[in-house]
Amino acid sequence: MNLTQRRREFEQNKSIYESAMLVFRGVEGFDVYNPSIPFEWNGKRYIYGRVEKREEWARSWVRLFEESGPDEWTAVGGTTVYQLEDPYISAIGNQVVLGGTHVRCAQGKVDTFYGYFYKGRDLNDLLYFTTGPDRMKDIRLVQLQSGRIGVFSRPRGEDVRREFGSESLIGFTVIDSLDDLSPEVIERADYIHGLFGPDEWGGCNQAYLLESGKIGVIGHICYMEEGISTYMNMSFVFDPETRRFSDLKIIGTRPCYPDGPAKMPHLSDCAFTAGIEMRADGKVNLYSGIGDTQAGRIVVDYPFGGDVLGSSYS
Repeated sequence: MNLTQRRREFEQNKSIYESAMLVFRGVEGFDVYNPSIPFEWNGKRYIYGRVEKREEWARSWVRLFEESGPDEWTAVGGTTVYQLEDPYISAIGNQVVLGGTHVRCAQGKVDTFYGYFYKGRDLNDLLYFTTGPDRMKDIRLVQLQSGRIGVFSRPRGEDVRREFGSESLIGFTVIDSLDDLSPEVIERADYIHGLFGPDEWGGCNQAYLLESGKIGVIGHICYMEEGISTYMNMSFVFDPETRRFSDLKIIGTRPCYPDGPAKMPHLSDCAFTAGIEMRADGKVNLYSGIGDTQAGRIVVDYPFGGDVLGSSYS
């Protein structure tokens, strides 16, 4: 069954319990999209968001927002503004790791891009500590039961397509500490074969340690049809010991979220995944960037079956 058919089957049988767009205050005149997952720090809830004018592209900043109401977030003054796209966070040991994509331009034109990584115990004083490989987005970290760190990579491009058929792959490797995270280590991550079919692509957006020691992955899975780039929310379970995945499935598509504009016509079917957070009712809030203009939240069933999130999840 190809991805279009799997999408159709999902939408015929989906269970979406709530659907809302997020409102961002304090950045009037700018769109906020492709956020991190919400997280707690010093007793308050925050989220990082990509901030950009509607008519511009590859001229983004990442800012910190504090929860100020239901599905409402307000920019926090006096905090660092990062020249990044598509922020994400991980808890590694007793530190927060903030990552995002830094776009490098030459005379106003995009030259290349890299993942940038910051770490620290204080959101107001995060230290830039390493860079990912050239032209690689969607590098994600997760602390394992052993205390070591799992690293997901995402090589993408015509070289990948020619060799493997799909437009991108997801790789995985393990490092002992954040000191070991480097472009070379990420580049050498072993590929997880079988995730994507011909001309499909995707990546890991957030990784969660499960009680079994396996990793619950929330990501995006994509294809292009008639000039439209379709980005969907997906999940799978990954075993870091056997390096095999299971239970790959679609968990959200653009129509699951409220209507809204797209930055460009080809992004009208784009739900770029952020990640999930647990709810008291056992379901999860699933967050996504929408159309490169907004961010949304839907409530869906917990995606990892009977394998519950480990105690390190917050």
